[in-house]
Amino acid sequence: MIPFNKPYLTGKETHYIYDAVSSGKISGNGIYTQKCQAFFEKEYGFKKVLLTTSCTDALEMCAMLANIGPGDEVIVPSFTFVSTAIAFVRQGAKIVFADSYSDNPNIDADKIESLITDKTKAIVPVHYAGVACDMGKIMALANKYNLLVIEDAAQAIDSFYIDENGHQKALGSIGHLAAFSFHETKNIIAGEGGMLAINDERFIHRAEIIWEKGTNRAEFFRGEVNKYGWVDTGSSFLPSEVIAAFLWAQIENIQDIQAKRKVLWETYRSHLKTPNIQLPTIPSYATNNAHMFYITARNLEHRTQLINALKEKGFHAVFHYISLHSSDYYQSKHDGRELANSDNFTDCLLRLPMFYELSVENVKSIADCINEF
Repeated sequence: MIPFNKPYLTGKETHYIYDAVSSGKISGNGIYTQKCQAFFEKEYGFKKVLLTTSCTDALEMCAMLANIGPGDEVIVPSFTFVSTAIAFVRQGAKIVFADSYSDNPNIDADKIESLITDKTKAIVPVHYAGVACDMGKIMALANKYNLLVIEDAAQAIDSFYIDENGHQKALGSIGHLAAFSFHETKNIIAGEGGMLAINDERFIHRAEIIWEKGTNRAEFFRGEVNKYGWVDTGSSFLPSEVIAAFLWAQIENIQDIQAKRKVLWETYRSHLKTPNIQLPTIPSYATNNAHMFYITARNLEHRTQLINALKEKGFHAVFHYISLHSSDYYQSKHDGRELANSDNFTDCLLRLPMFYELSVENVKSIADCINEF
């Protein structure tokens, strides 16, 4: 059986973990945490980066930094993972779900403005499969209505938005705040882990405090204050140095990892020849980080049959999200608007195996199986 995902180890992970443990500081914010954070700030232009224990935690930090509370509304795509919404639900906000485009799962930027009210506080675009949302339109709306933009960039490391002048901007560097994931299914991994990217200087000082359980301990360790104490709300968002050490080994190999994934992605695209499925759409304003290769079947029955056909040949393909507006938890709170495109991706989207150690021949075999089916 070829699995859907297999975590890739570069070979340096255990060496760096041993080094971190030997240093005597493994509780976090040590040398590997600082090396990882410095890399992301320099490579992608984020003003400030803080590693977190997960992308969910990074999103929860975003909700706290944005002072989201009861009575506030937050616009979120329905076709996304539950963490995108729950970070704001926990703060008491009302989630206003937006539909996807018909040809890709990202939030339809042309449908956002009609959802904005005087209670709207933030827009949360999700860069599905590492492909950029239309950030030009989204940021224009945010500026017009004085809203915050929080990018859910869980799948979007090393991917870019191309603006009207042809300039590339790293995903996660455009909105006021952004959250990334290093879960074992992502391009670079730490087993579990995440990252908060801060692009608005207003949030930097408070973010460090929230990150450190509501204390100013980070300032104390830098020698900026002679003692630290509880000064704000927060939680234990800082990951251990073991997680950061693992991640550093992945960062060192990010270009090699990305190059291989892009070869596999292009092999899928060039070898899938059937008109009975829809291939991924990459808008002109987006680059492709090869996080995922998905196809869209005709309907739920067609997808189920295709999953079974692949399984019989030893290939494990999986579907993705159930639209959040139709979830058991939120359907009674949804305003009843039909979100047809989101529901279509719920029924029809199928994710194909994608991981570093997958071979080009494996991908061709999977494509042949789909073409034959």
